[in-house]
Parts: sequence; structure tokens; C-alpha cells
Amino acid sequence: MSSNKVVIITGGSRGIGAASAKLFAALGYKVAINYKSRQQPADDLVQKIIDGGGYCIAIQGDVSLESDVIRLFEQVDRELGRVDILINNAGILKPQSRLVDMDAQRINTIFSNNVTSYFLCCREAIKRMSFEHGGTGGSIVNVSSGAARSGSPHEYIDYAASKGAIDTLTKGLSLEVASEGIRVNCVRPGFIYTDMHRDGGEPNRIERLKSKIPLGRGGQPCEVAAAIHWLASEQSAYSTGTFIDVTGGL
Repeated sequence: MSSNKVVIITGGSRGIGAASAKLFAALGYKVAINYKSRQQPADDLVQKIIDGGGYCIAIQGDVSLESDVIRLFEQVDRELGRVDILINNAGILKPQSRLVDMDAQRINTIFSNNVTSYFLCCREAIKRMSFEHGGTGGSIVNVSSGAARSGSPHEYIDYAASKGAIDTLTKGLSLEVASEGIRVNCVRPGFIYTDMHRDGGEPNRIERLKSKIPLGRGGQPCEVAAAIHWLASEQSAYSTGTFIDVTGGL
């Protein structure tokens, strides 16, 4: 059990974030889900968790904005206590496009939402977890993507590159804060059944591509959530800078 540890999950109102919130809450964690604009799904998830005997709050905020990240962590400090675990999960995807057709606004939007947000949330978590800041240690799990390895040509090179940056962040930060009691690890999901594919303009993308997946199917958000929890928990106490690919064999 968690001994009522506090976990923040960014992008927690749907998909992998929502599945993770349900799992952590069921295991006794105090959960704070962050959402950017989808208040109703966030509120519904909180109520479902509470009805099931768990503890959860929802906090609106655009985690690509420094002021919103600071406000998110300060609200968690007040309402739940000092954070023990950060799950960096928030991210966006733009419609499928070749690089030759991308403009700077699209590229910068992808990177501010998918990369800057992770850096800012890690910074605030470290200020609370680190031995050097009076903390007792903690765990950070970054959600990257199998696209960081494949590059997603002809579809989402910008998204793939942003996730490559998260891989590098995970490795570098894990070494930077290891002596401060903080572990930093990463999960790389593959083709998972979430609404993100609709954001990319092809809701049935997994059905088109699943024949290329060695296991022959797309993954479920709960399967990614299980990997996230393992890396976040004391079950992986001797692992940092570690990557788990939840990609069906790709």
C-alpha cells in the first residue's frame, strides 16, 4: 500500500492519465489530477474515484505555463501535502503532417506543451522531494512514446522529437538528482487506445496499423498505468534512468 503518499498526474482527465489515477487511488494514494480544459471529464473521474473509496482532487492548469505549474503544486501542498510522486503525462498531438508543411507555431506549441511542461513540473517536484530542499525523496515518472524511437515519419515528426527530448530529460535528470533521493524513470507507450489519435485526425489509426504490432493488437491505458505504477513505487527502488516500452513488441 501507499501509506497515503501524494501523487500528481498531469493530463489526468483521460486516457493513460485517467487510468493511472484510478490505479493509484485504488492502491491508497492521495491523487491530484491536473487538466487543461476538460473540466467535466476531470470532475467525473474524481467522483468515480471518491465513490470507490479513493481520494482524488482535480486542479485546472496549463502546465506549459510557469505560473500555472507553480499554482498547481502550491494547491497540492495546501490540500494534500508535499508531493511524493510526479507522473508527467500531459501532452498534445496535432493533425498528421509532413515536416515540409509544418509552421513554427505548430512546432513551438508541440514543444511547449510536451517538453517545457515536463521541465517545469520536474523543477517544482524537486524543490519538494530533494534532500537538499528538506524533502524525504520521491519518484518522477515521465510518459514518453514509442515515437521517440520510430520518429513517426509522414505523420508526427514534431511529436516524436518532443518525446525524444523527454527521453533525454529522463536520463540526464535521473543522474542529476539520484543523490538527492529522487528516482526518475520513463514509460514509452506505443499504439494505445486513447482519444489522442482523434486529435491527430485518425481516430481508427490503431486498427490500420495493428497488423504491424508483434502482439497483434493495440494496448489499453490500464496496461501503461501498471508500468507507470511499478516505476513510481518502491517495487522499483533500485531503478532510475530506466525505460519501459509498452509497445506490443515494436
